[in-house]
Amino acid sequence: MFGGLWGATVVDALDTLYVMELQEEFQEAKDWVEKSFDLNVNGEASLFEVNIRYVGGLLSSYYLMGEEVFKSKALELGEKLLPAFNTPTGIPRGVINLGSGMSWSWGWASAGSSILAEFGSLHLEFMHLSELSGNPVYAEKVMNIRKVLNRIEKPHGLYPNFLSPVTGNWVQHHVSIGGLGDSFYEYLIKSWLMSDKQDSEAKTMYDKALEAIEKHLVKKSPGGLTYIAEWRGGILDHKMGHLACFSGGMIALGGEHAPEEEKQHYLDLAGEITHTCHESYIRSDTNLGPEAFRFDSGAEAMATRLSDRYYILRPEVVESYFYLWRLTHDPKYREWGWEAVQALEKFCRVEAGFSGIRDVYTTTPSHDNMQQSFFLAETLKYLYLLFSEDDVLSLKDWVFNTEAHPLPVNHTDFALKTSMQ
Repeated sequence: MFGGLWGATVVDALDTLYVMELQEEFQEAKDWVEKSFDLNVNGEASLFEVNIRYVGGLLSSYYLMGEEVFKSKALELGEKLLPAFNTPTGIPRGVINLGSGMSWSWGWASAGSSILAEFGSLHLEFMHLSELSGNPVYAEKVMNIRKVLNRIEKPHGLYPNFLSPVTGNWVQHHVSIGGLGDSFYEYLIKSWLMSDKQDSEAKTMYDKALEAIEKHLVKKSPGGLTYIAEWRGGILDHKMGHLACFSGGMIALGGEHAPEEEKQHYLDLAGEITHTCHESYIRSDTNLGPEAFRFDSGAEAMATRLSDRYYILRPEVVESYFYLWRLTHDPKYREWGWEAVQALEKFCRVEAGFSGIRDVYTTTPSHDNMQQSFFLAETLKYLYLLFSEDDVLSLKDWVFNTEAHPLPVNHTDFALKTSMQ
């Protein structure tokens, strides 16, 4: 996934260590980045994962601390990602060799396509790379992605998950707010916020996409739970992935900046979706949510397939608790967050850290022996911020990339202007 780059956990955890004032551990991590973080590697990397974890982690560390080493490493790595955009449309391919610059599409992606969530979640970081380097190329690359997306027809206003980087056409009509689609939508509203509301194109795209999602995908179960279904060429699949649970926070964040008469509607919708995701947690024996849960065959907010019963320390549900707490100050979000903390301590803590579990529906779960880097970057950071004062990484001053790395608001005027010329 990282093409031979080491230290994903170190880079992903830098800003968490800093915000939590763990000075000794932070210094150790910074020393490692300075002395041991080698970018001269030759391997297959995910453009998306390297961008959100490494580039995002380095950028936010630079903005929080002002240390030049983080900026220079971010720019060096950003440059290694550029060859992925060498396609007929400028839509990047998903996999890149960081040494040779060769890029290709994931073997599992339909007909050599690129993935919406992957090429749609570069914008925040690339605008900052242009600003910090003085080179407009990064901003131009991501603004071109928008041009391609605005040019093609969206079925019912929805964005399918697979797009050909060669033809610029959709490859199949699968739409999901969870995996494959998720962070594309998040980056639209956050691009607008990060530009201090100057990037009106991003806001328009977000508003139209959310309108189509509400019209076609938002459903209510017989038991009264609001969820976002997936769409497969016109047929609804009544399931939500854990990944889709970020959407409560996103809709609340967007709603906070909606016209006064619409604000309550979006806060209510965000609250209902987050309530459903909380139900997926408390309906399990561990109080941790499964990878995916369904709303068909009488099941509600539960995994009905064995292959969906695992939990890999994912952050999306507590992320929504964090946003809804900051925007409503309803104490239930802190109560729900504390439930998650206790469940993590009870079922996921192991001698060397924290591990995912293979089945949330048993109180004697087996561990998968893996601590994902996003656990430190996102899950623990969002839980910490949920119990912090509102001025710790204030939502007025920072936007979080999809790996929870904070980037400053109104820092990318330069990038926006040069890319629009």
